[in-house]
Amino acid sequence: MTSGVATEPAAPLILPKTSESEALKRIRHTTSHVMAMAVQKLFPKAQVTIGPWIDYGFYYDFDHPEPFTEKDLKAIKKEMDRIIRAKLPVMREEVSRSEAEQRIQAIGEPYKLEILAGLTEPITLYHLGDQWWDLCAGPHVANTGDLNPAAIELETVAGAYWRGDENKAQLQRIYGTAWETPEQLAEYKHRKAEAQRRDHRRLGKELGLFIFADPVGPGLPLWTPKGTVLRSLLEDYLKQEQIKRGYLPVVTPHIARVDLFKTSGHWQKYHEDMFPLMSESEGDRQAELGFVMKPMNCPFHIQIYKSQLRSYRELPLRLAEFGTVYRYEQSGELGGLTRVRGFTVDDAHLFVTPEQLDAEFLRVVDLILAVFQRLELKNFRARLSFREPASDKYIGSSEAWEKAEGAIQRAVEALGMDHFLGIGEAAFYGPKLDFIFRDALEREWQLGTVQVDYNLPERFDLEYVAADGSRQRPVMIHRAPFGSLERLIGILIEEYAGDFPLWLAPVQVRLLPVGDGQLPYAQQVADHLRPAGLRVEVDTSGERLGKQIRRAELEKVPVMAVLGAKEMETGTLSLRSRHGGEMGNLTVAETLATLQASLAPRS
Repeated sequence: MTSGVATEPAAPLILPKTSESEALKRIRHTTSHVMAMAVQKLFPKAQVTIGPWIDYGFYYDFDHPEPFTEKDLKAIKKEMDRIIRAKLPVMREEVSRSEAEQRIQAIGEPYKLEILAGLTEPITLYHLGDQWWDLCAGPHVANTGDLNPAAIELETVAGAYWRGDENKAQLQRIYGTAWETPEQLAEYKHRKAEAQRRDHRRLGKELGLFIFADPVGPGLPLWTPKGTVLRSLLEDYLKQEQIKRGYLPVVTPHIARVDLFKTSGHWQKYHEDMFPLMSESEGDRQAELGFVMKPMNCPFHIQIYKSQLRSYRELPLRLAEFGTVYRYEQSGELGGLTRVRGFTVDDAHLFVTPEQLDAEFLRVVDLILAVFQRLELKNFRARLSFREPASDKYIGSSEAWEKAEGAIQRAVEALGMDHFLGIGEAAFYGPKLDFIFRDALEREWQLGTVQVDYNLPERFDLEYVAADGSRQRPVMIHRAPFGSLERLIGILIEEYAGDFPLWLAPVQVRLLPVGDGQLPYAQQVADHLRPAGLRVEVDTSGERLGKQIRRAELEKVPVMAVLGAKEMETGTLSLRSRHGGEMGNLTVAETLATLQASLAPRS
């Protein structure tokens, strides 16, 4: 018997990052030490290196002659449980550098000596009882008994290079996660399994959207026909929105003289992330003469602006390009579409008078919000990415930075936007308003960005003729609603779990002939629907209908149409929507009208 009283649904468990929880920081840091102690008890030849906490867990790197196996991980976890049950006190000890060096030499741990050389005093050690210790700054729990073994799990073993240098020793990295409660661990594992189900690398392959090929190289995706359709749909949508707002399209090269990026400051500030200089001779290379792959589009758009003297009457001038740029990401940092070496930015650079800055900035934010609404990306916050005043990585005067940051601050206040401050997150040439999206699995991604820049107009000596005839300096706005097109598509694949809305689906309708006798009719229907802009495929496999339906479902085709003898006789289609179920038998004209009505709002 029920009481009839409605109960509130249980609130979802919050899984904070380590940086967001002091308790988890202590738990994960201590658990990493417990794991390292367990490893060295079971495998005396293993040498420890570093073992930090990470967003949702921890890891430790080991130098061990034999690879750790899944069986080894289970044994290590059992040993960890014994250490936790022993309730060993976690004790901090402060020692001199020479004392630390002597102790390290006594236990024969050369990696610790190298770590010690990079530490500033005071030198602190953390002990687990009197059985194990390591160099560490903390923080930790007071006692291993404060850890909950039912909230800890060892996850995977991966390779890693000492100090991240591929020329140094190859190590083994054991990843683990630790939480305050078993319920948090269970929720974490659920989200991890869901992440694997939604993984864009797996779905991209299954849906035939993109591939990576070793002969081409890592971090360089190849787009298949279906993936190219998806890219084109997104590009076409944004191009239409930009035209409505007065943007002008431009196209620029993929390479340029290195001097262009010296003027912009990218060569000096961004050199490590750029592909190497291409020179005709060793002498030119030594003199830094030659060409580089572009890491940014802005210096090219600046040259278009600068190609003629501009009047204030021409401003704002909005130049837009889907420009592919190249970054020399380390191979260990690459990850599907979300971190690649060649990617396309929906870049635009707006040249405005100082008086136009605030209004134009708000118009850009309005465009970004419209894009997010169309893509159904709702869970985001705005980050005010400002400079760290003490850092030397930025160019330009403090006055220019203060004016630029002030414009961004005024914009978010005028809009009443949910925002937070990100000190040190600015680009080297100016502050940004970044849109940080939280996906279905509560992971955060940076998508759209809009930046205010007083510095590049100064470095490139940009001018316009003001109303009084004087020469004045414009302000630049850099903006990209999508950010990286590759990253956006990777995120959309995972957010939709590959099940795209009708307007974005690479294949919108799959026609399923019951037998070979209906194949000509299916081709006739496809020929009628395609000129209206619908993306239609005919299943020509000749397989039984059930298998055709199953394949269309796995490929997440939004609409299926069965064509049997009855449909061919009556000139109809038996339609079924993935989400709406059976739609009945419609004529070709009715089918076309129904689908066009659904597509009109891009929903």
